[in-house]
Amino acid sequence: MNKATLEPASVFHYFKEICNVPRPSKHEEKIIAYLKTFAAEHQLEIKVDKVGNVLIKKPATPGYENRKTVILQSHVDMVCEKNSDVTHDFLKDPIEIVIDGEWMKANGTTLGADNGIGVATQLALLAANDLQHGPIECLFTIDEETGLTGAFALEQGFMEGDILLNLDSEDEGEIFIGCAGGMDSVGKFNYTNVAVPEGYFFFKVGVSGLKGGHSGGDIHLGRGNANKILNRFLSYTAKKYDFYLCEIDGGNLRNAIPREAYALCAVPFGAKESVRVDLNIFTADMENEIGAIEPDLKLTLESETPRATAINQDTVKRLLKTLYAIPHGVQAMSSDIPGLVETSTNLASVKMQEDHIIKIETSQRSSILSARNDIADTVRAAMELGGAEVSFGDGYPGWKPNPDSEILKVAEASYLRLFGTKAKVMAIHAGLECGLFLDKYPHLDMISFGPTLRDVHSPDERMEIATVAKFWKHLLDILLNIPEKK
Repeated sequence: MNKATLEPASVFHYFKEICNVPRPSKHEEKIIAYLKTFAAEHQLEIKVDKVGNVLIKKPATPGYENRKTVILQSHVDMVCEKNSDVTHDFLKDPIEIVIDGEWMKANGTTLGADNGIGVATQLALLAANDLQHGPIECLFTIDEETGLTGAFALEQGFMEGDILLNLDSEDEGEIFIGCAGGMDSVGKFNYTNVAVPEGYFFFKVGVSGLKGGHSGGDIHLGRGNANKILNRFLSYTAKKYDFYLCEIDGGNLRNAIPREAYALCAVPFGAKESVRVDLNIFTADMENEIGAIEPDLKLTLESETPRATAINQDTVKRLLKTLYAIPHGVQAMSSDIPGLVETSTNLASVKMQEDHIIKIETSQRSSILSARNDIADTVRAAMELGGAEVSFGDGYPGWKPNPDSEILKVAEASYLRLFGTKAKVMAIHAGLECGLFLDKYPHLDMISFGPTLRDVHSPDERMEIATVAKFWKHLLDILLNIPEKK
């Protein structure tokens, strides 16, 4: 299989086009400009709201004017993660697509199929002149990945549709009718610098090779958390030696399970070989615990140039205990939907800032509001006991399933008719924008579906090529069978 033979050709044509348009979260100006040009070239009505959400309208084809108006929705931003040995500027460089057997991926970076394939599908539909459908509105939201900013800012009256098809799901053959709500919890430690005495061995300890992944969709897989693993070794080392911590850095985005972390430390020079032995023993322990899940886990220790100062030791003591106490992973499974994670939390990142602050970012998810708030309070308690200043993000609502949905019945019947098997009707632990849409447009009848993606939010992100054609065929058949206005 090669790029020239990808089907459906129109969808992959637009996917390759938008891979050439940089679109990190909070930097969507280039993709917005692209959408404006696209609408002008195809003589389609376009609206852009005050934050940058784009709505492009396409009238019904002859004979379908009396169908309910359908909103197709995706987000234009992408998670920007790369392997540490890859040079890539997400603000300037195009995504380099690679075909690997039956899968499409990128060259050492995230692919951006989350949610670029949804955007490409909308563009292919808007550009087509040989398809039949009722009135269509295509909504392109901004900044879904780092705060759902576009969905939060969406104003009533911007859209007019009756049905919303969210194109941001990642398992072909599954139709989603509900999702978790979420929120962020952030802790900040103030620190001072202290001098490191003479006669100390400086070293950098690193964790790498983990799979990472989506903190909603992959949290149940038991993958390693680089921040947790690093902190475990640092905590052991701090108990055993006169220990100084000069730098710490782990993870990146709040909605990605951290894959890499490192710390720059110092111990008395006489402990140099002992620390190396400690890391070898710790590595064996980690391989024994999670090696079956994380076969590529690497822990490294390298000598470093001496530093004059380090973080004051009281802050280090409180920081390490806090990172140990903060929970990570699945906290509860749903009692209503077998196999669905109900509540989880992600210890996402640990970063040093220029103003002598160490910032810990976490995210909590749950399909039950009270449970989401409870796990957030658990995280807050751990941070406050360690002396951190704690703040919370606004949070976003979940999407309560409606098993009697009219559009769900259309989509189920369509899938069975096309492929001879029933689609799975699911809820998802990852967050979708649908809950926010319902807050402002409570009349909307919604489902979410898409082709199969794996390892999103990581450089291993990939899309199963054959499922894009099935997804496209399913979408077009749904549009053919949209109910008439009453």
